[in-house]
Parts: sequence; C-alpha cells; structure tokens
Amino acid sequence: MDFDVIIIGGSYAGLSAALTLGRSTRNVLVIDAGKPCNRQTPHSHNFLTHDGHKPADISKAAKAEVLKYPTIRFLEGKATSTKQIDGGFNVGVENGENFTTRKILLATGLKDVLPDIKGLAECWAISAIHCPYCHGYEVKNEKIGLLMNGEHAFEMAKNLHLWNKDLTILTNGKSQLSAEQAEKLKSKSITIIEDEVVELLHNNGYLKDVVFKDGEKLALKAIYVKSDVEQHLNFHEQLGFELTDLKTIKVDEQQQSTAKGVYAAGDCATLFRSLSIITAAGTMAAVVMNKEMISEDF
Repeated sequence: MDFDVIIIGGSYAGLSAALTLGRSTRNVLVIDAGKPCNRQTPHSHNFLTHDGHKPADISKAAKAEVLKYPTIRFLEGKATSTKQIDGGFNVGVENGENFTTRKILLATGLKDVLPDIKGLAECWAISAIHCPYCHGYEVKNEKIGLLMNGEHAFEMAKNLHLWNKDLTILTNGKSQLSAEQAEKLKSKSITIIEDEVVELLHNNGYLKDVVFKDGEKLALKAIYVKSDVEQHLNFHEQLGFELTDLKTIKVDEQQQSTAKGVYAAGDCATLFRSLSIITAAGTMAAVVMNKEMISEDF
C-alpha cells in the first residue's frame, strides 16, 4: 500500500486526524479540495484559544503544524473515486493520480442546500446563520429572524429567546405551527409572518432587509436559516457504507462507518458542526485506526 491512511478532506477533522497519525509515524496522504463549508464565515467562535479568529487562519496554522511531521503528505485536489481492493482501498484524484491505502478517513464536510432566495447565498455564514452557539453572542439583543417553519421553528425560537427577545418567525408560506405553539410564541411576543420571502438585501453579506413577495420589507440584523444538507461526493455508493436519515455518514462512537476500514469525522458525520466537536472526532478516528493497524500487524 502507498499509505497507511488516506484522509479525504483537509479541514479541522482531517487535520486533527493527520496530526495524531503523524505523531504515530503513520504514512498519511491528506487530499483536500480547498473549499471548506465555513469559507464565508468571517470569525470562528466557541473554540478555546481561537475564539474570534478567522477559520482560514486556524486551518492554515493547523496545516503548518501537521506538515512538520515527515510522514504526512498533503495533496491539493479533489478525490473523485474510491473502491475496495485486496488489503485496502484505491483512491482516485481528479488529476488522474491513484493511490492505495489500508484505511480511509472521510472528512469531507457537508454541502448546505439553501432555500432559493435571492441574496441568501451571499449572506450565508455571515448574517444568515444556523447556530446560536457559534454566532448567537455576536447578534444578542438584536432584532432577529428565523427562516423556518413547524416544529423546528418553535424549538429554535424557544432556544433563541435566551439571546434575543425581538424575534420574528418567517415561515415563507403557510405556517405549520400548531395552535398551541403559535399561542405560546405570541405570549413571548414572538411574531409569525407567513408571507413568501423573495430576497435578502445586504451589504457584502451583512443583512439589511428581508423583502416579501408583496413588496413589504422587514429590517433585521441577522436571520437564522434551516438548510438541507448533502454529502459532497457519493462515496457511500462506492464503498457501501450507510447514511443516516439526516444524510450524515452513520458512524459509531469510535467514528467507524458501517464499511470495514472506512471511518468518518467532522461535518460529514454529524450535524453538531462545532469546531471543538469535529476536531475531537478527527483525533478519535485516528487513534482507533492506528490501534486497529497495530493489532493487524502485531
């Protein structure tokens, strides 16, 4: 085999795993396409020693630390194919190269599928946000919107009421909230607007107004959005591991997928997309892979 482990995805989970494997003297290839899902996020929060830092700066420093270990190789490019072979796996890259490996770690993140609303993509991860633990403190006590409906909208409004009292739920169509939920929200002075949202007016990604189909506008500081997610690549079809109902890779507490020798860590395997959580998952995956190879070789 060319490598002990190939890591597909060189952001936080992938680099965390590479660091642990490099310190275990394992030969590792990290393949990274250079398009992390937080690339528009101006600042990262809730991550010890890096609170308020730019995500790109954190990953740049992490990559430099990892590459100090001589058994780690980093390849900029996109992995396009994976298949099981005798004794391991073959991984193909878009430049035509192929590599063999004993184990695979998928750290490919997730693709956010946003509602088709003009301006939303430009605001995503800047003022159109998804997590109060990542972004809530920076917009606390401001006028905030929730672009979501039904049970998810109710639960998010309940949570956000800790940070923001001026909340407006934008159901973007007929409300799916129950009468009991609507009454509870009303008792907390949380407004529900059912008009269709057609555009977010912004200044370089910072929200100014929500525009409705009837032409009315609502000034907001930020808007929480429930996005759908997809895996970046169809490796589950190529390698035969399972996805969860939430479209994440199904893993156990040791980050093992349902396909032997294939591990997953980071956003691709959880919707709890905090840097501390996904970094720890990368470390866990590396320790388990290394232990498995030790047992195989001893």
